[in-house]
Amino acid sequence: MTTALQVDTDPAEVGFDPARLTRIDRRLARWVDEGRLPGFLVTVARHGRLVHVGRYGYRNVEEGLPVETDTRWRIYSMTKPITSVAAMMLYEEGAFELTDPIARWLPEFAETRVYVAGSALKPVTVPQTEPIRVWHLLTHTSGLTYGFHHTHPVDAMYRAAGHEWGTPAGADAAEVCRQWASMPLVFQPGTEWNYGVSTDVLGRLVEVVSGQSLDEFFEQRIFRPLGMADTSFGLREDDDPESLARLYTAVPAQPGGPATTYAPLDTMGAGAHRKPAFLSGGGGLVSTAGDYLRFTELLRRGGSYDGGRLLGPRTIAHMTRNHLPGNADLETFGRPLFAETPLRGVGFGLGFSMVIDPARYGVMASPGDYSWGGAASTAFYVDPVEDLTVGFFTQLLPSSVLPIRSHLRTLVNQALLD
Repeated sequence: MTTALQVDTDPAEVGFDPARLTRIDRRLARWVDEGRLPGFLVTVARHGRLVHVGRYGYRNVEEGLPVETDTRWRIYSMTKPITSVAAMMLYEEGAFELTDPIARWLPEFAETRVYVAGSALKPVTVPQTEPIRVWHLLTHTSGLTYGFHHTHPVDAMYRAAGHEWGTPAGADAAEVCRQWASMPLVFQPGTEWNYGVSTDVLGRLVEVVSGQSLDEFFEQRIFRPLGMADTSFGLREDDDPESLARLYTAVPAQPGGPATTYAPLDTMGAGAHRKPAFLSGGGGLVSTAGDYLRFTELLRRGGSYDGGRLLGPRTIAHMTRNHLPGNADLETFGRPLFAETPLRGVGFGLGFSMVIDPARYGVMASPGDYSWGGAASTAFYVDPVEDLTVGFFTQLLPSSVLPIRSHLRTLVNQALLD
């Protein structure tokens, strides 16, 4: 499989109806034609063979630059599975146990308090009854949060400290973690699920344990072996700035128009034009569809790639099973998360969500299908039952604007005949 994204397989050879595959592009293109999506690129592979690449619309609408197969995208939280793989590589080497308290390497988290009442200005806190463990970071059960949630007083504390859709200028991962550790946790570690900066802290843990910066670890241990030549923390000096898609945000449409339209979000988007001070393991990478396909194929193959192996198959299996207590789903164990699909029937593992009950999920999917997405509406999923990997790329904030992820599963699965 190459990053050139060249389809060289007859879809019928791997069980797809070629005519039905074209429905994927037609449905997604409708959002572009309606002015609700700037452009997109979608990939579908089965049994490791690329059967469909669809692209339509623009990577930069105002300049008329079309989506190309080598377009770079801000993948935001699709960085998280890569950081999780990095951590599990170290785990396989015996660097730590999943049950180890992270304060062993990040002592600033040893005395982090836990919110129980009060306001953002006058919170009432208590000590941790359970330390934050490596497992809590991987499963988002640490009690850490995001400033952009706007649902809890601690979220407001994050925003006041400069942590909303970014971090304070010039602060590196060590400083950012010190700042997060100085603010309360939303709950006692392990008692609930809350989407937050857990994977960013995990990235810092990778740095301390490995003795390398996160970009060095990624490049040497993951990107170079997999041939992910176009994935990095921001554009590099020799990268073409026009290869990076423009970032857009949804805005209310005019009366009589579609439900939403979009506008450029250049201030936030500019951060990806260069390597940042903070290497965000939770959301800092830019990548191409071809590069990310190599990563999802690594997952589908149980940790192996054409030149070797990054993880053992049992490690991948452990990462992609539900780790929420009692096999609970995110609706019952988690705090509200902005999403275009319900969290019923969806569990969470070590870096991925997974479908544990397709009927309860309400979307045509296989049990064990695992996935995650990014804030700018990018998404991927791996279906072990059908032996599928699917990737979707665009640049529209927030990811809850359109039901892209649920549509993808339906559109791909309806084209499968064997």
